[in-house]
Amino acid sequence: MLCMAVAAFAMVAMHALVRQLSAELHPFQIAFFRNLFGLAFVVPLLAGAGLRQLRPRRPGLLVLRGVTDAGAMLAFFTALSLAPLATVTALSFTAPLFATVLAVPLLREVVGLRRALSVVAGFAGALIVIRPGVEGLVGAGASMTLISAFFWGVALCLIKLLSRTETSVAITFYAASALIPVTLVAALPVWRAPSPEILGWLVVAGALGTLGQLSISQAMRLADATVVMPLDFTRLVWSALLGFVLFAEVPDVATVVGGTVIFTSVVYIAYRERARHHGTAV
Repeated sequence: MLCMAVAAFAMVAMHALVRQLSAELHPFQIAFFRNLFGLAFVVPLLAGAGLRQLRPRRPGLLVLRGVTDAGAMLAFFTALSLAPLATVTALSFTAPLFATVLAVPLLREVVGLRRALSVVAGFAGALIVIRPGVEGLVGAGASMTLISAFFWGVALCLIKLLSRTETSVAITFYAASALIPVTLVAALPVWRAPSPEILGWLVVAGALGTLGQLSISQAMRLADATVVMPLDFTRLVWSALLGFVLFAEVPDVATVVGGTVIFTSVVYIAYRERARHHGTAV
């Protein structure tokens, strides 16, 4: 639970930093540097795992996972430059909902009635946040967040497939390796040389991202998802706090209510997944 709490704060702090840096650099360029410096922090940890664990068995699928990660990150960083931090965080909780839906055709999983209703409730929560028809058309920031969540949902399904044949070290390493060239290609048309100060903050963003990812992995390794996932909700709390302090953003009631509905449905889906694996639910 402590690891998940650390991960939640680290990820929101990185997102706030990305939002701040987007005033100076294009989000695509920030994504490239975040991956470059993030990998620099990961390599020493991977080196101790041994090269044998890095031998790929399904290289094509590993590359595809990295490409979907890149799509998710580019869309998400763009969303951070367009929409309030709390709104982006609330809508990002829909990624596991997309993964649940995509698991039917991609993984041939059977989604029971209760999980299906939870998915519907989760997307209803997203509609509460977006409020189409009330605030007009869906804003660019909300749209980019949902696109990011969809790509991340695909990536979650690919991770499930890869976990059957690949080590967690290989999955992490090759995803990070694929992210760098893909985000570099996206960043080149909008490239601006960052100042030394901005470069220093980009290093911090890379460190925060790596800390968040490692903390999530450790949390999942030490306890069931149903135990640690409630702590992930603190991302919404931290995003509201940092959004107010750093950007004078005040989340409205719809964002808080919708985010809570989305997250509650995700936690319930995680509970049903755990029960299904133990043979007590479908």
